[in-house]
Amino acid sequence: MADITVSLTVRDLIHEDLPACAWSGSAAHLVSMAKALDRAARGEVDYLAVCPPSGLPVAVGGVDYAEKPDAGTLWQLAVHPALQSCGIGTILIQAAEQRIRARGMDRAELGVEESNPRARALYERLGYVAYGSAPDSWDVEGPDGTTTRYETVCTLMRKHLE
Repeated sequence: MADITVSLTVRDLIHEDLPACAWSGSAAHLVSMAKALDRAARGEVDYLAVCPPSGLPVAVGGVDYAEKPDAGTLWQLAVHPALQSCGIGTILIQAAEQRIRARGMDRAELGVEESNPRARALYERLGYVAYGSAPDSWDVEGPDGTTTRYETVCTLMRKHLE
């Protein structure tokens, strides 16, 4: 087996990227991402894309600055399933933390589903500490086009940014 090194860049996600992000979720999720990009245009959020030389996003995620006045809240973090466990999520989160610092904030927060121990382990490796839990829910589109409400419990985590 040979190791392959690919250079990655982090940039702002743009509307034109959305068709290439179908791997990240359903059509309803892409609509949610489009709304987030509209918020980014107003300066309320940053929405990032990690890209190889092709320019197509292989990881995406947002930072919401309106949710908490003194912290950036990471959300909608996703890495292409075929590329998980390659360090791309770490690159995405570190870039998001840089954006938060650039806004003059010193804390990042996020919620991770309790049913997602791999993601929680990543966040803990990156210095995030659990401080509570909260219910969360969102609409999910089924294969037949029907929408149902998905309900879950998330562990709330935070990190002080130096």
